[in-house]
Amino acid sequence: MSNEVNIRIFCYEAAEEMIVRHFIEQITTDQTLGCHLIECNLYETFLGICSDMDILDTIPEMENTDGSAFLLDQLHSAISESEFIEKIQEKGSCKKGDVLLLTGVGDVFPFMRVHKMLEALQPYYSDIPILVMYPGAFDGNYLKLFDRLTPNPYYRAFNVI
Repeated sequence: MSNEVNIRIFCYEAAEEMIVRHFIEQITTDQTLGCHLIECNLYETFLGICSDMDILDTIPEMENTDGSAFLLDQLHSAISESEFIEKIQEKGSCKKGDVLLLTGVGDVFPFMRVHKMLEALQPYYSDIPILVMYPGAFDGNYLKLFDRLTPNPYYRAFNVI
């Protein structure tokens, strides 16, 4: 790949989320694949980080008391990409023949943006492909979550289709 990062984006309509989840369940349990898929649901990862920090139960109360914007600021200051990477690495080390499959991209929004996560993951997962299941659009230059939100620049990935 001429020193390109091996990141692929599989875009789909957000309305087809349940179909995509079924597909993910099928491929992650398929023993005939020529690779080993390591699924990482970013939303479940986020919840795990919150649980580890013992803040999961306080989040609804904080949002009710101080508002959504305050809560989001607090979560962004407490949980960064490095916490996500640390939690992802708990799944075990990846080796040749593995593929890191990122799911839960829409669910984890706005707590984590996938373009920031991909930038942070590159140094740690440069030897294996990363496949992002993305409910939105990617034109090769910009990721547009749900094909509605303000696009974020990201140029190091390739569309699967």
